[in-house]
Amino acid sequence: MPFLALLYFVNYLDRVNIGFAGPNGMNKALGLTSTAFGFVSGIFFLGYLILEVPSNLALHRFGARRWLARIMITWGVLATVLAFVPNATTLIILRFLLGVAEAGFFPGIILYLTYWFPAAQRAKAVALFMVAVPVSSAIGSTISSLLIVGGHGLFGLEGWRFMFLVEGVPAILLAFATWFWLTDKPEKAKWLTADERRWLVTELENERKATVAEHHWPLKKALTHPRILALAFVYFAIAYGLYALGFFLPTIIAGFGTEFGTKLTVVQSGLVNAIPYVIGAAVMVFWARHGDRTGERKWHVALPMLIGGVAIPIALYLGNPYAAMVAVTICAAGVCCALPTFWALPSNFLAGAAAAGGIALINSLGNISGFAAPYITGWLRDLTGTQRTGLWVVGACMVAGAIVTIALGVRPRESAVLERHISSTKES
Repeated sequence: MPFLALLYFVNYLDRVNIGFAGPNGMNKALGLTSTAFGFVSGIFFLGYLILEVPSNLALHRFGARRWLARIMITWGVLATVLAFVPNATTLIILRFLLGVAEAGFFPGIILYLTYWFPAAQRAKAVALFMVAVPVSSAIGSTISSLLIVGGHGLFGLEGWRFMFLVEGVPAILLAFATWFWLTDKPEKAKWLTADERRWLVTELENERKATVAEHHWPLKKALTHPRILALAFVYFAIAYGLYALGFFLPTIIAGFGTEFGTKLTVVQSGLVNAIPYVIGAAVMVFWARHGDRTGERKWHVALPMLIGGVAIPIALYLGNPYAAMVAVTICAAGVCCALPTFWALPSNFLAGAAAAGGIALINSLGNISGFAAPYITGWLRDLTGTQRTGLWVVGACMVAGAIVTIALGVRPRESAVLERHISSTKES
């Protein structure tokens, strides 16, 4: 799990580090308006959308070790090339290709975790993996800021270009570690004893059979079922908040000078940007553990979405930057809490190729918000001259997603299966 979290740390940082580059020289150098910056940030997800499902099916067929390593080398090369973009058009093309390269990484890991963790432990496992999101945003904001300031002029590059160059290299190096070190499935794990392998394989196989027997979901049904599409909307709402904050929080903090008269250096802005994610990382694991312990999923997704969705629109109406950061932090914590528990929902009724396709489709459709959130937020900023309208849209999306989650609920059969797994695991 620490290794998978490290991979996602690097993945997420390469995805959102453009948020730090924008207000620190890139937008000015390439002539990008807020709308154009939002488009460049979000175009990544259109490429991501195209190949998400086939990439996850390829992982299911060829194995996580080889397929994840392939993804990482491709994205690492493209991430470093961003350092040399001559104009906005080239930046748009490279961001699109970066999305194509990364397609399948995140849902591939989510699928990979279903090969290793029974349902009763899955939300906690996903939380331990996804804690890389707030950690990457927290630590990554500081690292990115230091690279922009300290790397300015090195190799003849501007600071933001140096940041892209340095932060793309770890993905290439970790691809080789993934190829030689990651284990595809429990039956191949030489580091487990024979009894441990037998128990885990049996437990997961019984779970898979129970899922298939209950739902009979072939791949085609998994890709078209209304429940999957509803879950995709919920994930869209969660991710909308995640990416709106990820791409525009540095810009919002930079705007505190205009809103509140607060003057911050690049490094100080990076440290302030880290605060919501440090707190989000702490509450994320606790909330997921609580969800696993109680076996309840619906409110563990909906409640933090409601709280975060109500908090974020009022952030810039508050009278000082401290109160505004409290509201932003509540929203970030809500997003972080909802994310891992959400991914325990689709695996309750998907298995095998249907799980590979269904999880990828949910992630793919949900990540349309990765394009919509920065683009709409930037467009509304240019249209109205303030960030407030964009944050109202963030809040509305999160509240709507919470309402859909409550309406979906968890079927009694799914709850019963989960309770049996919790009981058997405790006995074991």
